[in-house]
Amino acid sequence: MGDVAARRLGYHLSSEEHPAADLVGYARQAEDAGFSFALVSDHFHPWVSRQGHSPFVWSVLGGIAQATMTLRVGTGVTAPIIRMHPGIVAHAAATVSTMMPGRFFLGLGSGELLNEHIFGEEWPRAGIRREMLSEAIDVIRDLWAGDTTSHRGRYYRVEGAKIFDIEEPPAIMMAAGGKKSTQLAAQKADGLISVAPSRSALEAYDEAGGSGKPRYIKVAVCYHQDENEARRLAHKQWPIDAMPGRLLTEQRLPQDFEAIAGLVTEEQAAEAVLCGPDPDKHVGKIQEMFDAGYDHVYVHQIGPDQQGFFDFYEQQVIPQLGGLDTD
Repeated sequence: MGDVAARRLGYHLSSEEHPAADLVGYARQAEDAGFSFALVSDHFHPWVSRQGHSPFVWSVLGGIAQATMTLRVGTGVTAPIIRMHPGIVAHAAATVSTMMPGRFFLGLGSGELLNEHIFGEEWPRAGIRREMLSEAIDVIRDLWAGDTTSHRGRYYRVEGAKIFDIEEPPAIMMAAGGKKSTQLAAQKADGLISVAPSRSALEAYDEAGGSGKPRYIKVAVCYHQDENEARRLAHKQWPIDAMPGRLLTEQRLPQDFEAIAGLVTEEQAAEAVLCGPDPDKHVGKIQEMFDAGYDHVYVHQIGPDQQGFFDFYEQQVIPQLGGLDTD
């Protein structure tokens, strides 16, 4: 595997579980607690209705820009293929990058039917979605060059567009799971957001040109003083991580995920989500991801007790993770 960059610990801003104003506050708390970066999810719908939220991420990012000073923030992730034209994404990301210079990055992916069907467009097969994402990245980078741009591609058109508010273009990180999408990420993006931990995927990423680029991975946890209550919360609030990956891209409505969630047991949810208050388990899981070759590990605290989570990590987890880069 290629050289691994400095190791950083991040926090997941779960748009599906929290309203916009709370997300802004959690970003500030994450910075104060010692997290160096955050990813904020970009959905039109929550996965299941009981999660209860899904604010427009670009409005949230404006608030985060004003509430934080050092936290590096990215979308985790935006799909610039159907619901949002890549030109709009390029414009939005360029503006946010002027509000938090040097600390915003654009996370991109090929999306889910859950969010992309809403305007009645056809949902393409996976290979077509990869082609669309590849072309979308080209459009975004062309617009970030600051020149008047026209583009007539297979999937997108741009006519005489120029972004005026652009300074240093943000880095693009791309979400990927399978071999083909991982190879595309190595070729087109500045870093990888893995959808599931995989040493073979990282090896494929390096072989395709990703060696030395940052690699992100999420760790889902449910901190609670009572481990049994943590398991119950994880099962109730976030059955998603116990579902097969292919199901996540092909369901149309939150109700569809709720039907599938009825088949997920509490035991299965607890296997996918680290539950409870044992700091050694949290440290061990994060260290496992670092040892596997990921240099950016971000933690998703499931459920309402974000304050308890921040206190727990600041006092009992982060001090045990030696060698973290906080810049």
